Amino acid sequence: MSFKKVFKLIKQAVVGDESIDFTEVSIPKAVVLLAIPMILELSLESVFAIVDIFFVSKLGENAIATVGLTESVITIVYSLAIGLSTAATAMVARRVGEKNPDLAAKTGAQVLLVALSITIIISIFGAYHAEWILSAMGASAEVVADGAIFTRIMFAGSFSVILIFLINGIFRGIGNAAIAMRSLWIGSIINIILDPILIHFWGLKGAAIATVIGRTSGVLYQSYHLFYGKHTFKIVLHHFIPDKTIIKSLFNISWPATLQFLVASGSWIVLARLVAESGGTSALAGYQIAIRNAMFFLLPAWGISNAAATLVGQNLGANKIERAKQSVYLTAKYSGIFMCFVMLLFVFFSEPIIRFFTNDEIVIQFGIQALQIFGYGYIFYGVGMVMVQALNGAGDTKTPTWINLFSFWLFQVPLAYTLSMHTSLEVMGVFIAIPLAETMIALLAWYFFAKGKWASVKV
Repeated sequence: MSFKKVFKLIKQAVVGDESIDFTEVSIPKAVVLLAIPMILELSLESVFAIVDIFFVSKLGENAIATVGLTESVITIVYSLAIGLSTAATAMVARRVGEKNPDLAAKTGAQVLLVALSITIIISIFGAYHAEWILSAMGASAEVVADGAIFTRIMFAGSFSVILIFLINGIFRGIGNAAIAMRSLWIGSIINIILDPILIHFWGLKGAAIATVIGRTSGVLYQSYHLFYGKHTFKIVLHHFIPDKTIIKSLFNISWPATLQFLVASGSWIVLARLVAESGGTSALAGYQIAIRNAMFFLLPAWGISNAAATLVGQNLGANKIERAKQSVYLTAKYSGIFMCFVMLLFVFFSEPIIRFFTNDEIVIQFGIQALQIFGYGYIFYGVGMVMVQALNGAGDTKTPTWINLFSFWLFQVPLAYTLSMHTSLEVMGVFIAIPLAETMIALLAWYFFAKGKWASVKV
């Protein structure tokens, strides 16, 4: 393919083109057109995560620990957002594949209706119990005293986290990944601009305010395109009239998807606590820096896997099962190649990466160890994410939930506890358990996808 054609394809992917039928164009083109904006979407999100921890790390190890512990808990909110987003993508994509845009729009409205109701409860609870949340995570009295305001603001603004991921799930379902990309770009760029300014004046409080303002800006952009944009997909007022059939289907798909991510995020909460108990605050700070860098490359891979979810959903709606299967295997191949380069980066260049964020030698050593160990499993991370999202995109959210339950809670957590608390490895045992569990997920997800039962799931 000539450079001119490649450039044209990339431009088409970034700008967005709703006239494209992803059930008809060539599979490699469909994967590229969806994956590029999804990778770019989550790449800038991961850039913000790195920028955020860079500025927060200047406030000291207590600040790093506060952000890490808060985000370990707030991943529960992310789990809800991703669970609803997964259901939205699967259901909307299936309706689009069936060539029924009005029902697709109505489905999106019903998801929003449910999400807004749940968000109110989470925001109030988290904001009110900020100190208790940090204490329950094993934070020291100093961390609780310094960081409660950060935790309170993050939970109070959790509506923006839920909505930005949820609405992006709707846009991915219709195949308009470009709008999803731009919404997160807007949110992340505003975050990056405000972060150093507000942190300078208000410390951790400023970091939280910057995050909420950035996310909310992205939601406002999404809302404009949902309700007023010139698209074939547009939500109007009557779509919000409760539809029991759609809401029931939504819950059938979203509760396993939400549980799926709650299972995963819950295990990360336990791991963070094990790191704090077995290694102390310095180990926790190094671990959090390593995790942020790991997420920097995991999020783009997640973008690739989201392309698989959309293609599976739309092709099943068009009754093209073999095409759905081929799309997933090709996407897994691309993801595996990308993650291979990440593995080499983490294994051989972990020290300069960690040193960029802190001058504390003890924190640096823990961060290097964690990042190198995480790196060894990166090929499996990439392939596993694609297979899990392919199952989710088909509406088979229960299988990945069982996979996560087994891999995280029956394998990863017991292994991390045993190695860190009952062997000389101590905190290294927690680090080792992470790539081993992700490898387990990849192998199980591949096995269940190959069995093919996902193709018969009704959405």
